[in-house]
Amino acid sequence: MAYVELKAPPKPSNAVEEALADFSAIAKGLGVTLRHMFVKPVTMQYPEERPELPARHRGRHELERHENGLERCVGCELCALACPAKAIFVEGAENPPDAPVSIGERYAKTWIVNMIRCIFCGFCVEACPTEAVQLKRVFELADYTRESMIYTKEMLLAPAPKKEPEDSWLPGFLPEAAKQ
Repeated sequence: MAYVELKAPPKPSNAVEEALADFSAIAKGLGVTLRHMFVKPVTMQYPEERPELPARHRGRHELERHENGLERCVGCELCALACPAKAIFVEGAENPPDAPVSIGERYAKTWIVNMIRCIFCGFCVEACPTEAVQLKRVFELADYTRESMIYTKEMLLAPAPKKEPEDSWLPGFLPEAAKQ
């Protein structure tokens, strides 16, 4: 392996050359300053102006549901195994047959993510076989305590889809499209 010897810049031989070198350095610095002096600042007035997020932005986790309202998560714990930061904890349990929580034989009894440890890599999304875990576009995650940065299953579960009334044959029922 060859080493390159670094050479110091040549030193001016007299006072005139030294003064010109100093003046040149000052002129370069002022040139940079003057170039950027009249450029419009890029400051955004944050709460009023919202930033435009990139298309592939990865924000807060969300646990998705099926169209019938049952949870997609089957408690397989693959998301926790794939997490390089060990930010996810999943405890699976047997799905009760009388009141199923999920479509599968199991469901996630406990699903916790520590947002302080999460690096938003998306490995949990890739590892999930049922596409239950998604990283949504929510980016405002700041809080005042460490305890509030630990998100539970109840906090991350997507809202249940609205069901249409099954008694649509009753008189007086009009679907939303017919009301307008």
